[in-house]
This record gives sequence, C-alpha cells and structure tokens, in this order.
Amino acid sequence: MQSTQLVAFIRDIYKTNAFIPLHAPTFSEKEQANVADTLESTFVSSVGKYVDEFERKIEAYTGSARAVATVNGTAALHAALHQAGVERGDLVITQALTFVATCNTLYHMGAQPVLVDVAKTSLSLCPEAVEAYLYEHAKLTGQGCYHKGTGQRIKAVLPMHTFGHPAELDELLLLCKQWGLTLVEDAAESLGSFYKGKHTGTVGEFAALSFNGNKIITTGGGGMVLCQTATQGDHIKHVTTTAKVPHPYEFHHDEAGFNYRLPNLNAALGCAQMEALPTFLKQKRALAQHYAEFFRKHDCQFVLEPSYARSNYWLNAIICESEVQRDALLTETNAAGVMTRPVWKLMHRLPMFSHAHRGDLTVSEWLESRVINLPSSPVEV
Repeated sequence: MQSTQLVAFIRDIYKTNAFIPLHAPTFSEKEQANVADTLESTFVSSVGKYVDEFERKIEAYTGSARAVATVNGTAALHAALHQAGVERGDLVITQALTFVATCNTLYHMGAQPVLVDVAKTSLSLCPEAVEAYLYEHAKLTGQGCYHKGTGQRIKAVLPMHTFGHPAELDELLLLCKQWGLTLVEDAAESLGSFYKGKHTGTVGEFAALSFNGNKIITTGGGGMVLCQTATQGDHIKHVTTTAKVPHPYEFHHDEAGFNYRLPNLNAALGCAQMEALPTFLKQKRALAQHYAEFFRKHDCQFVLEPSYARSNYWLNAIICESEVQRDALLTETNAAGVMTRPVWKLMHRLPMFSHAHRGDLTVSEWLESRVINLPSSPVEV
C-alpha cells in the first residue's frame, strides 16, 4: 500500500488539506453554556451541581452501581486499586501492551506489575496468558495467591481495554475466582464499549474511566471510578475527597485520603459531552467501517471489534505486514500532515519496569512492531 493512497483517503474523509490530528475533541454550544453557567455560579472547584450530575449520567449509561468522579484517569485507577485492597509489595497481573499510566499507578502505590501477553483478537489482556503465568509461577494458600519465587502476594488482575476493544472478561473473571484475585478494569479508553451486552468497567469489581482531551468524551482532564456496590462507591468518594468527615466547619479526617476531586468546571463539560456521546459513537462506528472497507483492498489488517463485543472504536488501528512497512507509513503520513502513531512501547522496555516479572510476550512484541493508529476524531462520513 502506498502512503499517498492512505493520506488521500483520510483527507477525503475529513475534507481538509490542513493538519489532521489523531483524535481531537468536539464541542458545541451546550459545553459553552455549561461552562458559562459554572463561572456565573462561582462554584468552579470541587463542589457544584455538575459533579453530581456527571456521576449520575455515567451511572445511568454504564449501569454501574456507583460512579465517583476524579481529577484524571490515573487518579481513578489508583482509587480503584486502593479500594480493591492492593498494598505496597503486592503484585498485579496486567498487560505489557498498555499506556504507561497502568503501570505508573502500581509503581506509585509501591506495588509491582506482572506483565503478560495480549490476545490478537482484542489487543487486550489474554486469559490464556494469565492462566499460563499463574500455573507456572503462583501458588494458592489459605491466605491468598502468592508468587512461588518471591513470596509476594498476587492481589489483582488488571486488563486494559486497548483502543476501546474489550478483553475477554468472563474468562478473566473465572481465573480471578479460581485464584482468589480481584478483577479491576482499566477502562480508560472504552467508554461506550460493551462486552456481551454489559458496559466495560461493570464486570470487574472496580474500574477506571478517563476523560482526557483525546478520549471519546472529554472534561479537559478527568476520570471516574466505577463500583459494583454503592457502599464501595461511597467509601471511594470519601477517600478521594481527603477523607473529610462532614461537619459545618470542623476539619476532621478519619483516614489518609487523596485530593482527587474533579472540579465542577470540568464536570460541566462532561455533562454536555455525555449528551453528544451517542452521536460520537455512531460517527466513530461509521468511520471504522470506512477504514475496514479501504483496508480490505490493501495489504494491512484493520483491527475489528471482537465477536463478543461492541467496541467504541476510540482509536482505529491497523496491523502492518512488517516493521519496515510500519515505519515507512508512519514517516510518510506524518510528513504529509496526517497524524499516525505506533502503539506504545512495551512496558518492560521502559527503565522503571525493565525488571518486572513477565511471561511470554510473543504476541505483544509482534504487535509492537506492526501496529499503527489512524486519525479517529468523530466525523460525518
């Protein structure tokens, strides 16, 4: 495939000769009205009606028992893992093919990632790889699941739904039940994605969403914790708002909390964006279909949603035939003003995670050298 063909195809979709970003936010008069209303109210910080409204909108859309807004997706993931009982020195099984925030969160908790492979169908955590690692390296005792070599507790399994494509959650959940582990979903990229009819983030005990500027909806910066019970959510709300005990004027905090509060100004954006989410999803699905049709005639494989899922197609992706082809396409499309990018560098290739426990990463390494993300901003096609 010639890069000129791809550039022309993408420019025709977006109907511009200007620079085309990977994923840009879309705003309307509704966002402007909400922000103006927030400014007029003077409640621009961590208290205000839009924070509560945003949480209720996410609960209604995802089916989560409780959603708790946070200042960003990493904070949401930290709060979710904290509530799941992950402690300093623990091991958490996750994927090597992920954005660095997944492992950074564990690092700053004093926990450590165990890096295993992803599935080719979803690009997300592979249950077979998790099972193989556990059978070789873990032992189950009356006190929990432990690493045979180091004696460290293995506490949780943390799949990340890559580019919005859901992992095989039933299989992962079954493994968690067999080995006494907690399933926590990194759903940062998968708002609007469904696994067998259930929204991602509602199968595991806890999950984290992200509303960064490049996500399917944005609050500028922001995140959300999804919880299976209201009781769990109430505690996360408490601990992420400095664990302050309600009182008209006294400052009493009953545990070491976090200041992860989402400002009302950001939540105002989120409320408006949630109204546009169905339109964004429709446009992104149509865009993905256009890409899929284009690549059926060329020598790259377009990444389609798994058969068991309905993906949001947050970032469209292709798998090139070789690293040489990938590098050529990346160089030539970016030089032509059409932003494309490779998948993230695998976590064990980064200095802070180079000594992490890991299993066989054959699929992850194969994908790392071949995947390209394409412009994915919602657009009428």
